[in-house]
Amino acid sequence: MQPDNTSHSRSDSQLPEGLRRGNYIRLRTIIWLRWAAVFGQLTALFVAERYYNLRLEVGLFYLVVGASVLANLISMFVFPQNRRLSEQENFFMVLFDLLQLGALLYLAGGLNNPFSILIVGPVAVSAAVLSSRSTIVLGLITLMIATILTQHYYPLRTSEGLVLRIPEIFVFGTWAAVVIAVVFLGVYVRRIAQDANAMSEAFQAAQLALSREQKLTDLGGVIAAAAHELGTPLATIKLTSSELIDEFPEGSELREDIELIATQADRCRDILRSMGRAGKDDLYMRQAPVTAVVQEAASPHADRGKMLHFSEDSSDGTFQPEIYRKPEIIHGLRNLVQNAVDFSRANVWVETLWSGDSITIRIQDDGGGYPPSMIGRIGDPFMRRRSNSQTRARQTAYEGMGLGLFIAKTLLERTGAELNFANGPDASRSAPSGPQRSGALVIVRWSLADIAVDTSTGRTPLGENELFKL
Repeated sequence: MQPDNTSHSRSDSQLPEGLRRGNYIRLRTIIWLRWAAVFGQLTALFVAERYYNLRLEVGLFYLVVGASVLANLISMFVFPQNRRLSEQENFFMVLFDLLQLGALLYLAGGLNNPFSILIVGPVAVSAAVLSSRSTIVLGLITLMIATILTQHYYPLRTSEGLVLRIPEIFVFGTWAAVVIAVVFLGVYVRRIAQDANAMSEAFQAAQLALSREQKLTDLGGVIAAAAHELGTPLATIKLTSSELIDEFPEGSELREDIELIATQADRCRDILRSMGRAGKDDLYMRQAPVTAVVQEAASPHADRGKMLHFSEDSSDGTFQPEIYRKPEIIHGLRNLVQNAVDFSRANVWVETLWSGDSITIRIQDDGGGYPPSMIGRIGDPFMRRRSNSQTRARQTAYEGMGLGLFIAKTLLERTGAELNFANGPDASRSAPSGPQRSGALVIVRWSLADIAVDTSTGRTPLGENELFKL
């Protein structure tokens, strides 16, 4: 996995959970939801009093509902409409709604009220948008309110003075249902929200990685164009200076100046040649043999102290296909090779196989392989293996969040690839006296029609060169 990706994800993972999600809840959203709740509460009060002739503490009801109205009005006129709430502000907003709902249930029969199940709503909201600590605190407060409401409440009375009360066993059942709902919904919504947030953050990281690769490709093209355009004037300077040198005697100041001009022109040529070499590949070789693309992707890791073994073969004798040099393919394969280099002992094998209908790339190392408990989860974003301090101390490259593998898998699958992850050994492919392929194995397979260049009618034209404006 790319160091910039992993280091970025590792620094993000050390932030507080609520801050890592970002302050993305707008105050305006909370205000509109609270207005909807106020409307529902007033409607329930009107129906209970007018149609069912219940005797309620109307004054206290309006006082509690009025607290929500007052809080909304203050929020609307004091804070700007585009205000986004922080973790702490969101917590107190949800806590206020929870206490307000508990006060209404206290005035309306406690857990004898069928609307008492709504008390689990704030916990579900907290599990979706707040940190785990805030969710646990709100869950405990909810359970405490539910417990109090089993014994202390204003009873519901009809106009004849009859008390509406369900049997004690049903009150206990309602309390147990609230407890189970708080725990189950809290955990369920929490896990769903974590998966959704992790996937969203990982897709953003994959998009940034692809954008970075594309920018590097475009920059190389600009450099190549600059080297191409500046070649003629530099050659003219070199030729003119060479002719002028002969007109001045040895040791004269003008001859030394002209020799300096010629030397600097050569230096400019060498600099542009070295800068434009990669750019020329991107600009004029937008398609290349598959083995050339694989070696280009692995080249940044060739000098990291591990031996890279490249091999190629055809299963049916067909010629080596040419593929498009897409940034997704190069960046994805580069991440896979880096992962193998990071966790290998000394050797990494990169095999390129092709046939008349498919292209397969096998990447394997001689390391310890993937942890067996994580084989089925490889490719999930922000995947972490639990480790103690001694294990973390032995990790020299990075802790391993799974983000690099996710980026590689996502980018390669966008090109039509199918990836399989497994562990060695693969003794059939190891020399009897050579290093054994005992580590992780990644198999990347494409259908030939997905990435190969159609060369049946000759090499595909690249089109006219476009002028780059610097």
